[in-house]
Amino acid sequence: MKVLVAPLDWGLGHATRCVPVVREFLNQGAEVELAVVRSNAALLRNIFPELRQRLAPSYNIVYPKHGYNMGLWLVKNGAHLRTVMNYEHSFAEEVVDRYHYDVLVSDNRFGFYSRNAKSIYMTHQRRIAFPRVLSAFEPVGMLWHASVMKRFDEVWVPDVPDLPGYAGTLSHVKKCPVPIKYVGALSRFEGEKLTEKSDVRYRFVAVVSGVEPARARFEELLRKTLVKIPGRHAVILGKPSLGVKSSNEQNLDLFTHLPDEQFASVVKNAEWVVSRGGYSTVMDMAVLGARCVFVPTPGQYEQIILGRDLAHEGYAVTIDESKLSTETLLAAISEKARVALPKPEDDNNLLKDAVYATIHSRISSH
Repeated sequence: MKVLVAPLDWGLGHATRCVPVVREFLNQGAEVELAVVRSNAALLRNIFPELRQRLAPSYNIVYPKHGYNMGLWLVKNGAHLRTVMNYEHSFAEEVVDRYHYDVLVSDNRFGFYSRNAKSIYMTHQRRIAFPRVLSAFEPVGMLWHASVMKRFDEVWVPDVPDLPGYAGTLSHVKKCPVPIKYVGALSRFEGEKLTEKSDVRYRFVAVVSGVEPARARFEELLRKTLVKIPGRHAVILGKPSLGVKSSNEQNLDLFTHLPDEQFASVVKNAEWVVSRGGYSTVMDMAVLGARCVFVPTPGQYEQIILGRDLAHEGYAVTIDESKLSTETLLAAISEKARVALPKPEDDNNLLKDAVYATIHSRISSH
């Protein structure tokens, strides 16, 4: 059984949530290779140094400076996205033909499927969220996404099957054009035993992620915010391509990137974590039992919805980026006692069962 796993390159979250999928296929005896782009190759190489990597087409997404331009930006770049989708589909057919993959796992890569391999599409956002002023277009978005999903053999949803789960109404939609399986909350920290202990208990750990220029803007805002707060803070810059480097600026410890075990240790020993509210981050923080302040990326309405729903349940704090400051951050965490995100089940049988069924269905069909 030969499997090729291909995460989307819109930030590192798609790559990190593929980690438990890769591990489970390996645990069940499959041969796994990775389709990567330059932005996620280093992270995946650090985790799976023994796995072959193949360079896949990149979407080359650069978000607009202002979030409210996102709708116009999507219209403007629609032709580019279609071109990449067509190219990656040709790439998928070519590598299946040349290297004889039995299974393709596409994490939100819209065109990464093949008529000659079982093609699995992984997404938590079956309902693409639109801002209220554009809500009339939401059914159109769902129809478009359904048209993407029907090109695959199966859809895997990284969430639990019962509402609200972690993604709420984004992942729980009644109809799907192909068979669907919920595979549980997926985190690269799932099942990992924490042996390393952090030397410092930080008051705030800031985790910077996403694509440019939003990533750099968030980093600068976090530095300005945290430097004025008494105590020791860490800022993890989300730059795995630079290796593991550290520096200090006043009361801030800056890390270009941290290996998983060290990252987990730093987060678990923090009073609070400040980060974007991407879904992969939510799942990671849930596994690590973190108390979180989510700052959604402007224009990514999905993150706004996730943060709002988690805040409503009392599991997190959310602050609009335009309002993030030393004063608003301290006010938000002192508002009332907050609990950590609820931890998922330790043993993800949903993922195990989905992988087992995939492997044995291919074996029986040959």
